[in-house]
Amino acid sequence: MTVRWSRRWTLTHRILAVNIFALAILAGSLFYLDSFRSRLTSARLSEVETQANLIRDTLAITPPELWRPLLNKLGRVSRSRLRIYELDGSKQLDNWDGAPPTYTMHEADSEKWPKNVALMLDNALDAIVGAERPPQIEEPAVDRLASWPEAAAALRGDGVRTALRRTAEGTPFISAAAAIPHRESVLLLTSNSRDIRRIVRSERLSLGFVLLATIALSALLSVFLARTIARPLRRLARAAHLVRLGRAREVKVPLLPSRRDEIGMLARALHDMTQALRYRIDATEAFAADVTHELKNPLASLRSAVDSLDRVDDPELRRQLLDVVRHDVVRLDRLISDIAEVSRLDAELTRTRFEPIDIGQMIEGLLAAWEPRASKRDVTIAFARPRVGSTIVMGEESRLARAIDNVVDNAISFSPPGGLVEIAAVGVDGEVMISVEDEGPGVPEVVREAIFNRFHSMRPSGETFGRHSGLGLAIAKATVEGHDGRISVEDRHDGRSGARFVIRFPGVR
Repeated sequence: MTVRWSRRWTLTHRILAVNIFALAILAGSLFYLDSFRSRLTSARLSEVETQANLIRDTLAITPPELWRPLLNKLGRVSRSRLRIYELDGSKQLDNWDGAPPTYTMHEADSEKWPKNVALMLDNALDAIVGAERPPQIEEPAVDRLASWPEAAAALRGDGVRTALRRTAEGTPFISAAAAIPHRESVLLLTSNSRDIRRIVRSERLSLGFVLLATIALSALLSVFLARTIARPLRRLARAAHLVRLGRAREVKVPLLPSRRDEIGMLARALHDMTQALRYRIDATEAFAADVTHELKNPLASLRSAVDSLDRVDDPELRRQLLDVVRHDVVRLDRLISDIAEVSRLDAELTRTRFEPIDIGQMIEGLLAAWEPRASKRDVTIAFARPRVGSTIVMGEESRLARAIDNVVDNAISFSPPGGLVEIAAVGVDGEVMISVEDEGPGVPEVVREAIFNRFHSMRPSGETFGRHSGLGLAIAKATVEGHDGRISVEDRHDGRSGARFVIRFPGVR
């Protein structure tokens, strides 16, 4: 099933969303727990300070003989331990003397394993968030005023002095001390706030369920990513492997048209690459077959002439056979040179660094080479020179010159005696257009694409067989397309007989 809303998400967005989402929840929950515990502890410190202040004021107005029952009652209500020390440091009263303890303190070793695990989680939380851990409480062997620094400090100043410690099981242990006015004694209130730990652990359990849900969601999102990334990549890799092996003639590379992300781009790029590779392979195979066919003709003629030389005694006939040999050798040399140029053309164009070329000036420089060829066939060449700088293209000058030379040579070959070959170059709508018009028979519409194929055999009547290799227009087309241009042939626009070759290149502004 395709998830429609995810089509426009890039892979980067999806991966970042999944990872940041899970990490943000995890980090936020840990710091939330630490902040929540700090607020609870601060609130309890304030509460204990207020209780100590109220109990001190109550004791100040209560006769000392009534302190014990009062301390017992207040201790049970506040679930705290209340102690009174004399100025000499001795303990005067303790609400635990002769009464049940109002809180219990457990040793960590005596806890059951679930609570030990919970304590380990508490310690891990403190380590992760870097929380400051208060010192551990140690009940003094001899309970005196000096054993409680906050009580000793309360004697030296007004107000309530508080202290925060922790028990061996990890619960906050809060104490508050205050001097009782006009009684020459100090009140010490201690409280083992196990409820804080219980509340924090309860919150941690709730967050644990949230984290489990987050993990489950992350797992589902991971499956989603696996379906949207791994599976298509696996299909593309399998198709690429088949292409590499070359065992299947038609390898179907998945296009994934519904994907608008990098995977879809990769699938379409691989499909196009495979199609281009298949086209290149087919073209190479066809080219090899054409080369074999074209080479066999002059080789067969050359072999026949050479074999006949041994059996011919007539000098005139031997001269004619030698002329055939020379003609075939020249033909083979031209054919091999053109084949070599075609075979390395694409590779050279991909490595060549293009430079700005003024097509008008380049054609003007080629006129001197065209005119002798045209004179031999009684053909006139006319060139409409463009404005300087209006026909600039990016390219490799020698290749561009060879391509245009092939087109002009073709026009000269098909022009009748007394004919005119007109050449023009002009900049039009951001393009540089080159046109070559002749007055020959023209090109039938059905073969206008075929004439650019390699070894196309359509030649003008009366031309010596083997003078051309049939690769000139194929080389011109490959060169033009290698420069991001296009070449076509059409009828002349003035209605006269002849062909009009048009080459278009992207212009340089």
